[in-house]
Amino acid sequence: MELLHKNDIERRLNLDDEYALRVDPLLDTGQIGEVTLDLRLGTDFLVSIHTRRAYISLNKQEEKFRGIGSFFQATRRELGDRFVLYPHQMVLATTLEYVALPPDIYADVLTRSSYNRLGLHLASMIQPGFRGCFPIELFNHGNNPVELVVGSRLIQSRFFKTEMDAAYAGAAKRRKYFGDVRPKASKAADDQDLLVLESVREQR
Repeated sequence: MELLHKNDIERRLNLDDEYALRVDPLLDTGQIGEVTLDLRLGTDFLVSIHTRRAYISLNKQEEKFRGIGSFFQATRRELGDRFVLYPHQMVLATTLEYVALPPDIYADVLTRSSYNRLGLHLASMIQPGFRGCFPIELFNHGNNPVELVVGSRLIQSRFFKTEMDAAYAGAAKRRKYFGDVRPKASKAADDQDLLVLESVREQR
């Protein structure tokens, strides 16, 4: 794996072929660091809420199974608006930017250091060939509410070149998250191995 540096990122942004890195809109070239690209907080949010259910079940065969999306409430803000993330609260969001990764590049997505110091944390990996607004899964680990500004440079991404191309985009029909421009709740309940494990449990 090879970490892309500033010159590499700028070159990829200016390519006009399948190996181009697309970031739209890139509002400020100052978002490009020595080894990272800053990305902005988008306008849509899914806020984790308390319900009458004691837990989130991943067993779709359960008689009273409740869709995971029902444990979240959607809300929207405009650029420059504030969004308050309370202690021990989770929110799903996306980047303002729509990103298309080439087939030989994957991305690590991290909160910027300034936001880590406020008690916010994100660490995620985006597959080569991904298309969409990067997902942001934020949790406030601190003791105080944190006011976020929509459109602010909340996260940073590092890009790594792989030794061979990947077919993530070509496998879009098998992907649970592809081409999304708004946050999506977890689709963990759709994992096929859960059905296999349930059948193993029933046979014991």
